[in-house]
Amino acid sequence: MDLFAADPPNPFVERVRIRNYKSVGACDVRLGALTFLVGQNGSGKSNFIDALHFVRESLESTVEHALDRRGGIKDVRRLSTGHPTHFSMRFDLRLEASRSASYAFRVGSRKDAGFEIQHEKCIVIDDASKEKSEYETKNGRVLKTTLPAKPAYAADRLYLVALSGFPEFRPVYDALTSMTFYNPNPTRIRELSPADAGEQLRSDGENLASVFGRFENSQRARVLDFLSKIVPDIEDVQRKGIAGNDALEFSQTVKGAQHPWKFYANSMSDGTLRALGILVALFQAQGKSGRPLRLVALEEPEAALHPAATGVLLDALLSAAELRQVLVTSHSPDLLDSSDIKDSMLLSVAKRKGTTIIAGVDNASRKALQEHLYTAGELLRLDQLEPDSTAVSVDSSDAQLGLFAD
Repeated sequence: MDLFAADPPNPFVERVRIRNYKSVGACDVRLGALTFLVGQNGSGKSNFIDALHFVRESLESTVEHALDRRGGIKDVRRLSTGHPTHFSMRFDLRLEASRSASYAFRVGSRKDAGFEIQHEKCIVIDDASKEKSEYETKNGRVLKTTLPAKPAYAADRLYLVALSGFPEFRPVYDALTSMTFYNPNPTRIRELSPADAGEQLRSDGENLASVFGRFENSQRARVLDFLSKIVPDIEDVQRKGIAGNDALEFSQTVKGAQHPWKFYANSMSDGTLRALGILVALFQAQGKSGRPLRLVALEEPEAALHPAATGVLLDALLSAAELRQVLVTSHSPDLLDSSDIKDSMLLSVAKRKGTTIIAGVDNASRKALQEHLYTAGELLRLDQLEPDSTAVSVDSSDAQLGLFAD
């Protein structure tokens, strides 16, 4: 099977609305096949990515586990003079060509320092027949559902988990839990890792050798083609088994040598290992249990790379976006220095008085990009990629954001 012959997919997460999550006061943004979140260090780019990650973890395990990993609800809800007691999110999804969905929830704190799911709503619509499947919970009870029988409800669990066994809502659960998040760590990649099934790359790249060892020839060829352009002396990468562990072995051209020399990962640079981890994250064919990967989020993929290699990295991102949705955080002008980056691919992230603002770029920047007066990288160097001033107010309510509207 040719893994790269499919038509470009529709965006999976079409729109994200967030209120009071960490530093994000309120945002309402649209995502495309490839989206860059651009802003200075500390502006809140990672908090937007973490909101998506929170949803996946809450569905795969529990909301309690996801909150505890982030210090509890007091560290997740936004700190401000208004002292919000809850946070909310909504995701508008394209499940497939003929079916769309929306999923929203609000998590609030209790006086005993606990939490509860105050409101949750999911709607799945067949675009052709207009047939609708839905449910809604609020204040500890199920308000409505199109299911003939409703599973038990618990105020500390997302109801979508209980309904994931029903075919009407399983696609929403599968889609949201297929989102993947990566920030490869060269130190972890260097270490021998216990051999595993290699189904899906871990977020830090720890099992990179196992995953890459399972790649089909077409996948390997694509990854090695990009890697050899980033690190020109690399000729091949192989998985090697060592006493029940997996390791990476690199074949590299050395001046004066008749044949390539072989090195294990512990002899390779941070940039080489991180580049390989990012490429494998982008081009792995599937996730856990053979489910397709719908969205890959990368934290500053240009880190540790030579500026001259960022053009190759951008080519890899554009190529991967033909297979799945790609979301990237960056503050690198070099990565964005291309006319291939359109204004619709950019979300500007800024922090104002401790609150993160996320929106499309302002009118002046949009016009400069559309008229090819500047590249996005040039505007970033000039500190001119500002969020659109007409974006939603940080104090917008759930109702104003339309979080639970049909």
